[in-house]
Amino acid sequence: MYRIAVMGDKDSVLGFKALGLEVYPVDDAQQARSRLHALAKENCAILYLTEQLAQQLQPEIARYKDALTPAIILIPGKEGSLGIGMANVKTAVERAVGADIL
Repeated sequence: MYRIAVMGDKDSVLGFKALGLEVYPVDDAQQARSRLHALAKENCAILYLTEQLAQQLQPEIARYKDALTPAIILIPGKEGSLGIGMANVKTAVERAVGADIL
């Protein structure tokens, strides 16, 4: 069975626990790197990742970009949006449609 997880700093991700998602608060990029690879091996279908953490994990995220699972979706952290998540959505739409419709 596939799972949905959220990973980022503690203050940004704990609220998702109330929705029934698996929550993984991480303190540094090395811990996040190992957790990301573990989740990918453990049938995690969707991984919500804070933008602040994604900045530190760009090579790892690129590794899973074209993989079927996990689908890595960037969300704003407690510090607010960095615009990375929206840029990724825009790029994905351009690849799917063939033009910038956003």
